[in-house]
Amino acid sequence: MPHETPLIATIVAGLCLAFVFGAVANRFKAPPLVGYLLAGILVGPFTPGYVADQKLAPELAEIGVILLMFGVGLHFSLKDLLSVRKIAVPGAVVQMAAATVMGMGLGWLLGWPPGAGLVFGLALSVASTVVLLKALQERRLVETQQGKIAVGWLIVEDLAMVLALVLLPALSGLLGGKGPNGEAAAGMSGGQIAAALGLTLGKVAAFVALMLVVGRRVIPWVLHRIAHTGSRELFRLAVLAIALGVAFGSASLFGVSFALGAFFAGMMLGESELSHQAAQDTLPLRDAFAVLFFVSIGMLFDPTILVRAPLAVLGTVLIITLGKSLAAMAIVLAFRRPTSVALTISASLAQIGEFSFILASLGVALGLLPTEGRDLILAGAILSILLNPLMFAALGRVHSRVQAKRGVAEPKAEAAHVVLVGFGRVGRLVGEALHGRRPLTVVEERDGEAEALREQGYDAVAGNAAQPETLALARLDRADRLLVAIPNAFEAGQIIEQARAANPGLDIVARAHSDAEVEHLTAMGANCIIMGEREIANGMIRRALEGPKGAAGH
Repeated sequence: MPHETPLIATIVAGLCLAFVFGAVANRFKAPPLVGYLLAGILVGPFTPGYVADQKLAPELAEIGVILLMFGVGLHFSLKDLLSVRKIAVPGAVVQMAAATVMGMGLGWLLGWPPGAGLVFGLALSVASTVVLLKALQERRLVETQQGKIAVGWLIVEDLAMVLALVLLPALSGLLGGKGPNGEAAAGMSGGQIAAALGLTLGKVAAFVALMLVVGRRVIPWVLHRIAHTGSRELFRLAVLAIALGVAFGSASLFGVSFALGAFFAGMMLGESELSHQAAQDTLPLRDAFAVLFFVSIGMLFDPTILVRAPLAVLGTVLIITLGKSLAAMAIVLAFRRPTSVALTISASLAQIGEFSFILASLGVALGLLPTEGRDLILAGAILSILLNPLMFAALGRVHSRVQAKRGVAEPKAEAAHVVLVGFGRVGRLVGEALHGRRPLTVVEERDGEAEALREQGYDAVAGNAAQPETLALARLDRADRLLVAIPNAFEAGQIIEQARAANPGLDIVARAHSDAEVEHLTAMGANCIIMGEREIANGMIRRALEGPKGAAGH
């Protein structure tokens, strides 16, 4: 090769190996992210063979974090964020404090000084942005009550970590460490500490105010102007420029995280009617760079820690997966939220990620955290990420059993009924048209929406229809027709496959957006596929063949 190409080599090696091992993991019914992590371990410095660039991989992964948080912000309004502040703020603070205390306890057992235990505990207290959001998105939970609380909780954790990263070098001397450049740190007085904290809070407040006052007007205006040019290429470029530009600017000028800046940029743009198109245009890049995030985690992992300190690894994993989860669940239940919300929040937070690695690296650089502590944090991250899908699967089974005991899915009608999956924009129109005219059971993943439907007289099941337990609650064996109104073709295919196995004679109707989706859903067992573009074309053709009209019609 005539030139050094570390960037290209890192991207190619990461994506290609992630694809191979992700496909193998999927073949064995394991989450694909298991394969992504294994790919990272293979190209890391602790295994023989090719070693990817150790500096480029985390930076590429950071782009995935930016795009992912930008996409979440597009669907998360300021009203949603403020609506969960009463539980997200105290909940995140108490949960982080509980996890930090548990981490300090483990550090004490390992013989570390209090400063090392504090850094270690803080690193275990914050969840991974990518893992949490990917889990919520795969289960269509982002826009549910529990999803909004989880995202609000995550934002509070990010803000707390921004403060920790700013204050830790200043407090290093008091905690027994050194300065960031290796010099001895003499510590700071109480007034200096208060000044540093006030400066950080002021920067965060200035950034939020700027986004609320200026960003919510300028960002939608820019995108609308670009949309009026009619260029899809410029529109996509504008979306990426806004996401990456605001994230980088917020970190450079105000000292907040890339993820937080991208989230606010997406939230400001989310008030525009172009937000849906913006989300679709960034989706491929979000997925690709999210894969590189998991690969970069694998690259940092030294597998020998599992042999060198197995008990310490076990204690770290238990704090992350059980200690944090139980603390979060207790907090949510103390606020008298439904059990389903408590279970989802606890499963969402039962892992650690990018902020944990940043804090661990800073702790080692300051002489506060031993290298063994960083290895334990990485081991805990890898194992907790691997266990996280299993926790969500257990959550689904527990939630379905709770719903079954309550009898919320018991249809009122004994005759054959229609099962409608999804009560979004399309499903709502269908449900309202059928309500009172045919026995109908609605399957809706959002607990709050399902509860509202039951109050309106619908038979509603709260749960993910891709799970057999949820379809059983809808009594699919007694239904004569299934209407799958959700837009995600992959998830719709899983639902159709499960439904066909449960009731071979069922008439299944689904929606699609492309010929490839029609082919996929037909192969899964759907009887009728309705594609929006074709229906629009048929409507235009009928209108054109009717001849000129004196007035517009609908």
